[in-house]
Amino acid sequence: QVQLRDSGGGLVQTGGSLRLSCAASGRTFSSYAMGWFRQAPGKERGLVAAIIWTDGRTFYADSVKGRFTISRDKAENTGYLQMNSLKPEDTAVYYCAAGSSIATLSKGYWGQGTQVTVSS
Repeated sequence: QVQLRDSGGGLVQTGGSLRLSCAASGRTFSSYAMGWFRQAPGKERGLVAAIIWTDGRTFYADSVKGRFTISRDKAENTGYLQMNSLKPEDTAVYYCAAGSSIATLSKGYWGQGTQVTVSS
């Protein structure tokens, strides 16, 4: 079993930055992938960024490429999502997730979610 605790959301103006954190605990995390999903009101939850824990390979949705950076601290079992140049359309609840691969993240473990609000 893996427990995820995500944090770091808040209210920021357009163009601002936030860093989300996802602390993992429980069984060994070394073979997992971690990702960040987001869900805006009335919309489906979608994958924003993901990282392979072992080698650091990353994936980004087109809408965030060049603005968001996903990373991980293997020693701390913590993943991060650095969000720069935020736009109002980035407003959503952000959830971290962990799974055996990027493709199966949605079937794995979830954090409780953290609200990100970008004001115009």
